[in-house]
Amino acid sequence: MFETDYERILKLVDNVDPVAYGRNRNFIDGDVSRLSPYISRGVISTKQVMKRTLERGFNPDDIQKWLQELAWRDYWQLIWIEKGNEINYDLRREQPDAKNYKMPRAVVDASTGIEAIDDAIREFYKSGYIHNHVRMYIAAICCNMGGSHWKTPARWMYYHLKDGDWASNALSWQWVAGANSNKKYVANQDNINKYCHSNQKGTFLDIPYEAFDSMEVPEVLSGLIELEFKTPLPESGEISIDPDKPTLIYNYYNLDPIWKQGLDVNRILLLEPSVFDKYPVSKQNISFALELGKNIPGLQVFVGEFGELTQNHSLREADVYFKEHPLNSNYEGTEEPRNWMFSVKGCYPSFFKFWNNARKELKRPADLFSQV
Repeated sequence: MFETDYERILKLVDNVDPVAYGRNRNFIDGDVSRLSPYISRGVISTKQVMKRTLERGFNPDDIQKWLQELAWRDYWQLIWIEKGNEINYDLRREQPDAKNYKMPRAVVDASTGIEAIDDAIREFYKSGYIHNHVRMYIAAICCNMGGSHWKTPARWMYYHLKDGDWASNALSWQWVAGANSNKKYVANQDNINKYCHSNQKGTFLDIPYEAFDSMEVPEVLSGLIELEFKTPLPESGEISIDPDKPTLIYNYYNLDPIWKQGLDVNRILLLEPSVFDKYPVSKQNISFALELGKNIPGLQVFVGEFGELTQNHSLREADVYFKEHPLNSNYEGTEEPRNWMFSVKGCYPSFFKFWNNARKELKRPADLFSQV
């Protein structure tokens, strides 16, 4: 379902219709890009996508929704950088009305009785992809109708997502649940019918919006399940590192084929078990990452901790290079900045405060593209 060849991925970038995206992105058959797995894995950057889009001649004002959607991903990442492990807990306030720390079994089993949701979950298990609007519906069902604390269902979704980005995922779930926002997000059956092109009646969501305030946990969501997630990492084979050459460290969040392209260096994909113990992903997603890694000539896979890699191969700190990411705090060497869309950094209290500062740079395209 998802390409893994780099040149074909770039064609997908150039085939995006950003104007149509702004019109119909909330519909399950809307003109969404499906670029998120490649952005999340660091194969392409938000700035790279923005640059290629603007070079096609689009006026930034005409494609603001598209540019904002790209910027959301940077916004969540900047919060993760600033807050660190705090994003693993209720960020702004305790989640309102959380009743359990498990997850509705009906969501896991795709048996909520809401046809559009159940169909989407079954497809999600196959493809690793789910429409953003449906993600919000599922989060609302788990947290705001089922009473589950956001973290377990967020981990379930992240585990299966090909575009899994823990910052975007965790903070979006908190936003829906009211732990990272001023109110909870809810949607009724009419809303689902509109955006999923269904015509279902009689579900537990077939109610007016004012009824949500007094809604009890629906019986179909009362059955709860505890989930365990484990990442099946590949066996670490023998790797060969030339001590006279610099070593570039790639990981699950950085599989950029053009990073220091053409240089004579060691290129190592580091898969740390400690990272996947904390943020587990499925076998399907590890396989996807490994396939994307094939776009990087000479890439070798090392399964183990950063310290094991450097000790086993006598790597000097001065010779090690890696890209900026919150999960790289244990790396030692030269950290290089990521290819952010804008120069605006820091943790803003809302996306639109961030955006209102960042969008000023759209008037200075030379500044935007100077580091691409």
